[in-house]
Amino acid sequence: MQPCLPEQIESERLLIRVARPGDGQIFNQAIHASAAKLAPWLGWVTPLPTLEQSEQNCRRAYARFLLQEDLMVFFLLKENGRLIGGSGLHKADWKLGIFEMGYWGHAEFGGAGLMSEGVRALSDHALQAMGANRVFLTTDEKNEASWRLAERAGFTLEGVLRLDRLDIQGRLRNTRVYARVSQRLGQTPE
Repeated sequence: MQPCLPEQIESERLLIRVARPGDGQIFNQAIHASAAKLAPWLGWVTPLPTLEQSEQNCRRAYARFLLQEDLMVFFLLKENGRLIGGSGLHKADWKLGIFEMGYWGHAEFGGAGLMSEGVRALSDHALQAMGANRVFLTTDEKNEASWRLAERAGFTLEGVLRLDRLDIQGRLRNTRVYARVSQRLGQTPE
């Protein structure tokens, strides 16, 4: 039996919970407030989603969570419930214990270490409580804020894939690959 994706976990300052029906408004507001920061890197930000599209996205995310297919989470401040960003465990390979992670942050909360805290807590949960062997992420080499966040959250640069994808403007880009692996297994399989 595979471990379950978590509905909610906590870190020191954050409540990390699955996106649910009814979250469309806070999701939409955060994306609109952060569009200038996110648009160069995330294709789903342009054109800006409508409130209805954001709500549909949250509903689909919750359905996929219930099916144990995907985990889209929001990082909420414990003190006031404000949405400071999102993340997730995607493309779950339960047999190999591998998840891909992604994240985005609300522009208003940059520089406080909140996103790093949330990304670390979610990847810790996957590696420790869910028995994951590997949690990895990819980021455009030019998105320095993203790859620096990965490093602060404990991810190790595994390499750079040269000219492997197109960026938002349709130009070839280099992709940095980061991962955290289970301490149960060490750094390489025996």
